[in-house]
Amino acid sequence: MHRRFIPIAATLILGAFLAAQTPAPSGKAKPFEPKPPPEQPLPFSHKVHVGLGAQCLDCHKIEDPGFLAGYPVTGTCMACHAAIKTDSPHIQKLAEFDKQGKDVPWAKVYKVPDYVYFSHEWHHKEAKIACQECHGPVAEREAIFQEKATNMIACMACHDRHKASNECNLCHDAQ
Repeated sequence: MHRRFIPIAATLILGAFLAAQTPAPSGKAKPFEPKPPPEQPLPFSHKVHVGLGAQCLDCHKIEDPGFLAGYPVTGTCMACHAAIKTDSPHIQKLAEFDKQGKDVPWAKVYKVPDYVYFSHEWHHKEAKIACQECHGPVAEREAIFQEKATNMIACMACHDRHKASNECNLCHDAQ
């Protein structure tokens, strides 16, 4: 009986010691801190392109089933850049991607976990949520960085502002 008691007691004492070393949760969420821009394969200024009249959905098409607002195919970029800034090494690199039939391997800036259901289709087209509400003032940016939180607290606060449901199974698979 004593042989079983000693390991159990030691485990309980160690657990109590470790628990005493861990600070108690404050009840507040850690404030969101913007992340720096990820390194991209090509420099791209949303500010310049929007200034020339480009709109979000011109380049970031929402295709079925609507989860993503994708990246433009290189042919979209080359529609203008076949004649504009052709001497730029960056545009030459873009042209090479296009010639090879490859997409530019852009680094994602905003991500939601795989266990979260998020539809750009529904939020943008049905709920009429402007891209800037989740992505910030992209039209003013030379380089894009994550300047808005995409965590559950931020999403639920947005749902509250728009009087949308915060039921768990709306965004999470209930299985």
